[in-house]
Parts: sequence; structure tokens; C-alpha cells
Amino acid sequence: MVEYKPKRTGSSGRGSGAPGQSRDLAVRVKSARGRKNSSTRWLQRQLNDPYVGAAKRDGYRGRAAYKLLEINDKLKFLTKGKRVVDLGCAPGGWLQVAVQRCGEGNVVGIDLLPTEPVAGADVIVGDVREPADMDRVRDLLDGHKADIVLSDMAASSTGHKATDHLRIVALIEISLDFAHEVLAEDGWFVVKILQGGAQGDLQRTLAQCFDKVRVIKPPASRSDSSEAYIVASGYRPDAAAAAASPEVQA
Repeated sequence: MVEYKPKRTGSSGRGSGAPGQSRDLAVRVKSARGRKNSSTRWLQRQLNDPYVGAAKRDGYRGRAAYKLLEINDKLKFLTKGKRVVDLGCAPGGWLQVAVQRCGEGNVVGIDLLPTEPVAGADVIVGDVREPADMDRVRDLLDGHKADIVLSDMAASSTGHKATDHLRIVALIEISLDFAHEVLAEDGWFVVKILQGGAQGDLQRTLAQCFDKVRVIKPPASRSDSSEAYIVASGYRPDAAAAAASPEVQA
């Protein structure tokens, strides 16, 4: 059962990526017979989440779109004419943002799952680890390098924080291998991380081939989550090649 309870709120603006926070009502969900408490908490959080409502209002496919908008509000890397590849692009919210900011015909998405078409983007079903699918992405880039590689990928949660952290680090390493193949000099690499013990080594690896590595937690990332985003800029292909092929010591 859903009840509406008056709630005092104010309003705030956090840049073009943030939905308005003014709300007249808070939603409280009563546990129903057969519904787990965790399901009730999830439903209540969704109903009271301003980003969920804003996504419906603004036509985005999920609240994750605002994470990218907020990161871009801060760093301004998504600009007209930039070529973007979005890894793990389903359901398509980040594709929508990329097309809006960079223009139609400049955005390619790939995911293992089918993704509903996004106007102005080319979307393929494929695996970023497969050479044949890498070639399909290259074909869609029409001989150009990508200026930006994005990844909001995450493995299904196990409920064990250390395990989930290591699983997402593995996905980032896969995404970085992909970026080495398609990313232009001075390009950007933006990936989701669940913060944990292996993060330091990962950031040091990125620092070998990018001029700057930042960690950003946008307002749309829930405060009780370890989720953040690593943003690496100023890609240096020569340094990446040197790091991948260290000189053999006699």
C-alpha cells in the first residue's frame, strides 16, 4: 500500500544535470503480505527519488542519465562534434545524453543486451572483448578514433562488497583494453567504480597513459553507495603502448 505524507522541502539547482528538489509530498510504502522488507524499502526509495521522477519528466531512460550530466556539468567534455563510444549502453540513458551534447551521428553504443534504438546513435548487440565486435565499432566510427569512451557497466551485485568491487575492477580493465584500441590522443575515459582496495592500483595504471585521473561522485549517485566515477583525461597512446610493452630486462 502506498500512502502520501506531507513533507517540507526546499528547492535547489545543481546545474543542468540536477532535477528540482521541491516536492509537496513524500511517499511512504506499507509492507504488503508476501512482499520482502527489502522490496518495500526499494519501492519507497524509488517513489521518493527526485531523479526517478525527473527522468520520466525529461524523457530519459533512467536516473543514471543525470550522473553523466552532472559529471559533464563539472568537466565539460561532452561537446558538439565529439565522437563517443558507450560500453554497456543498455538501457540507453547515457546514449541519450551523449547525442544531446555531441550531436547525431557521433555516438556508438554496444551492449550484450538488446537496447531500444536511440535517435542519433548507432547501437549494436555485441561483446567488447570480441575482435569481431571491436571491428563493428570501428566501422561505425568510419575510420575515426573516439574522443570519449564511457562505461557505466557493473556486474550483478553479490551482496559482498569486496567481491562486487573486484568484479567491477575487472570490467574497468576490459573497458580500458577496449579504449586502447579506439581512443584518440587527448581523449577521455569515464567509468563507474565501486570504491575499494584495488582502486589505487587501477588509478596508477590509468595515470601511466592519461594526463589526469579524477574520482567524482556526482550528486545523482546515492550517498549510501560506494559508487563513484573515474574520469581520466588527456590520453597518451605512446605512453599506453610503452606501459603495455615494458622493456625486457636482461
